[in-house]
Amino acid sequence: MTDQRQPPRRRGQGELEGLVLSALGEADGPASAGWVQERLGGNLAYTTVITILTRLLAKGAVTRERAGRSFVWTPVPGHAGLAAHKMRKLLDGESDREAVLASFVTSLRPGDERVLRELLGRVKDEGED
Repeated sequence: MTDQRQPPRRRGQGELEGLVLSALGEADGPASAGWVQERLGGNLAYTTVITILTRLLAKGAVTRERAGRSFVWTPVPGHAGLAAHKMRKLLDGESDREAVLASFVTSLRPGDERVLRELLGRVKDEGED
């Protein structure tokens, strides 16, 4: 009899970031990477959790402070970050991302569309440095 198990589904970067942010949001205060790893069920490598936290720090989504020889992490409060997290989570759950994004963009008010174009232009410019 052959083994019919499927390989584990590979998660996207945005999905992992969302999971880590959610875990941090459930903490009673600043949390260590080890705590986050345990909270997520321990199926992520510690180094993966550190990498995700470091990326979130670079994006301004979390802060960190020294705690002995390591760091503790805190999500940056704010409705904008939470709304963005929810939007990414919804998008990650869709099979036709292009259709979802197209529908979203075509439903924007003109002022919102202008802001989105400016933000995308900034991201593109930063990537060319």
